Amino acid sequence: MKQYLVGGAVRDRLLGLAVKDRDWVVVGADPQAMLQAGYTPVGRDFPVFLHPQTYEEYALARTERKTAPGYHGFDFQASPEVTLEQDLARRDLSINAMAEDAEGQVIDPYGGQADLAAKVLRHVSPAFAEDPVRILRLARFAARFADFRVAPETLALMRQIVAGGEIDALVPERVWQEFARGLMEAQPARMLEVLRDCGALARLCPEVDALFGVPQPAAHHPEIDTGIHLLMVLQQCAAQAAPLAVRFACLCHDLGKGLTPTDLLPRHIGHESRGLPLVKRLSERWRVPADCRELAELVTREHTHVHQCEGFSAEARLRLLERCDAWRRPERFEQLLWACECDARGRQGLEHRPYPQRELLLRDLRAVLGVDLGAASAAALAEGKSGPAVGRAVQAARLKALLELQAV
Repeated sequence: MKQYLVGGAVRDRLLGLAVKDRDWVVVGADPQAMLQAGYTPVGRDFPVFLHPQTYEEYALARTERKTAPGYHGFDFQASPEVTLEQDLARRDLSINAMAEDAEGQVIDPYGGQADLAAKVLRHVSPAFAEDPVRILRLARFAARFADFRVAPETLALMRQIVAGGEIDALVPERVWQEFARGLMEAQPARMLEVLRDCGALARLCPEVDALFGVPQPAAHHPEIDTGIHLLMVLQQCAAQAAPLAVRFACLCHDLGKGLTPTDLLPRHIGHESRGLPLVKRLSERWRVPADCRELAELVTREHTHVHQCEGFSAEARLRLLERCDAWRRPERFEQLLWACECDARGRQGLEHRPYPQRELLLRDLRAVLGVDLGAASAAALAEGKSGPAVGRAVQAARLKALLELQAV
């Protein structure tokens, strides 16, 4: 029995990056030998075990054979006769198909070190085409290692996979998992660029793909192209270390511009309301978590109003806070403002401009949250009011707090 460190841990060590997770391959063993050695089985689809002390994952060396379309359409074979080279051959990219033995020697049968040096993302073998999720994984790695290029032959193979329809067999949960991880990388725009280049974006997320080539008013969007604007907004999210919900909301915020009637171009009047059904459809298709879906819908509906709030009256700003349910969900409201700031700065030459709207509305929210609702309700009741009239009195107290802010 021999054990080898494999995959990302080897890659990241060679790149001088911190190693977060370590995965191991065991050669020359079977499940019974692992159990006798004290390992705990956890693999559902193939033999994976947890180390009795470190709890790291140790997988038996295995080969795989394509048996059906999609991510789960594989037959795995694990036996003591499977070699390390055979196990590495089934991996996606050469930079992920390296191993390290107990002495620290790197085993690199498929040129991973050379591709690391050349900064190339290259598939290991034609078997890459058997698993469509590898397209998403490659795009995610492109977002992580933004200075790496996709090998021409790998890009050609990705286009063949898309053209063959295999990409359509991906399960929604896996698509969301890979997209979510890619959005959280240092250069999320690169993920969309790679997916668009191979044609996968149009199949997996046609709502986003439709934004490329759509013009916008140069006065507000010097970059003109709506798709380019989206890429710049995502880069602002990364620069500001925004959480996933904010990044997904930014991905979705302008989807309606792909549907705005051509006679209104490039003004895109009503793109906010037109975008809402697209956000809901995309979220349902990918089975997006509720927090991400709800924020995306809120940002889509309200981002233009947030941008314009400096010109609003106190009454209009209070209505905006109410529509956003800001006093009951202040954290989500802050995320809305975060997404709007990324949107405002995701424009050519405007990446560092101030965004006072964020502090203005946060100030308003603090003032509203400071209103003594109990006292306002009690005063209304003392005046003989009831039902909706009490609610109106509470709103009047909130408005008074905002008006007092303006007077300062």
